[in-house]
Amino acid sequence: MKSKYVLLASALLISVSNFAQKDQIKAAEKAMKNGNSAEAISVLNQAETLITSATDGEKAQYYFVKGNAHLDMATKKMEVAKNLSGAAKAYQEVLSIEKAAGKSKYSQETLTAVQNVKNSLLNLAQTEGENKNYMNAADLLYSVYEMDKANYDNLYFAAYYYMAAEDYKKALPYFEDLKKANYTGESISYYAKNAVSDQEEYYGNTADAKKNRDNQVRLKLATTPRDEKTPSRKADIAKYIASIYISQGKNAEAKAAIAEAKQVNPDDIDLLNAEAEIYLKMGDMATYKTLTEKIIEKNPNDYNLFFNLGIASAKTDPVAAENYYQKSISLKPDFQGSYINLAILKMRDEQKIVEEMNKLGTSEKDNKRYEVLKKQRDEMYRSAIPSLEKAYELKPETEVGEMLLSIYGALELSDKKKALKAKMGK
Repeated sequence: MKSKYVLLASALLISVSNFAQKDQIKAAEKAMKNGNSAEAISVLNQAETLITSATDGEKAQYYFVKGNAHLDMATKKMEVAKNLSGAAKAYQEVLSIEKAAGKSKYSQETLTAVQNVKNSLLNLAQTEGENKNYMNAADLLYSVYEMDKANYDNLYFAAYYYMAAEDYKKALPYFEDLKKANYTGESISYYAKNAVSDQEEYYGNTADAKKNRDNQVRLKLATTPRDEKTPSRKADIAKYIASIYISQGKNAEAKAAIAEAKQVNPDDIDLLNAEAEIYLKMGDMATYKTLTEKIIEKNPNDYNLFFNLGIASAKTDPVAAENYYQKSISLKPDFQGSYINLAILKMRDEQKIVEEMNKLGTSEKDNKRYEVLKKQRDEMYRSAIPSLEKAYELKPETEVGEMLLSIYGALELSDKKKALKAKMGK
């Protein structure tokens, strides 16, 4: 007899819980109608511990209302990132519950809302990335990926931003997941100019996007169609994995990551560049130089390769380094970095000469030695001036300007110093 009472009490408890869930969902919906989404979320959060015992229909309704409340708050600019992520998670629950139950009461509306959330998350992630809030951008992009795990582009950029934020614990496994999925990221983006505004517009990178763009051109609503191919990201992924290993002091793993990628594409120029960059980061200049020279054989017009070879040779072979910088300049005359590094290379003995000058006394012998050193220093400064002046002309940066002012002062070039000060607003 007692066991029957226990069963009856349990049934009564479940019934009361169900009533509570329904009441709270209704209360949340009422709050939404009154424009109080924050209250709706608060009410729903109170029912969260009871929702596990609800029917599939009630669960779907619960998460649908919750998703709408979060989206409404995001639309009202209230903790946008947090509420967009909250909406995304709630809507995913709706779709998952109804798919498992074979129902679709809320699915269609949810799919429409999901697309709005995706677009908002992507726009916000782009803004956060541009503002160098890399962690926020990564979290937002990963939220988008969780909504559509067939789209690896969002996982790629999430991993990239996690790496930029130096959160390697998240970045590394995501890059590894991309590698296992054989993700390349290759695609064709479709563009055309709006016939009215004459501004180029992006249509997307799908077959439907191309069809839409082509129809717009055919109807003369758009002009000047353009296709832009996105190259494979496999080499970048291998490089990022290796870079993370290097930052963790795992050089063997870094080499293995590049070697594994090269087994598939041994002649891929991007992979060869990535491998060379890895050895540069490891400080193995001899191997870096050997690899870069091989790459130059395949790509003899890449100014950046010659620039990096100049960096690699600067300490051990200054003459070769100067030749590499000059070659870089001949290939890209407006690349400021080559001019700055060439000037620094020409002044490489500056510290040693100045230190010796400062240690000299006032004897006749010391004075003669001082004059010899001063002549060497002045010749060194004069040889660096043309490169620094060109660098400042290309990009008037304060640091380059200060270097020039110091040299002009040392060489007593008063007119040049005065003119540069005026340009710098001093």
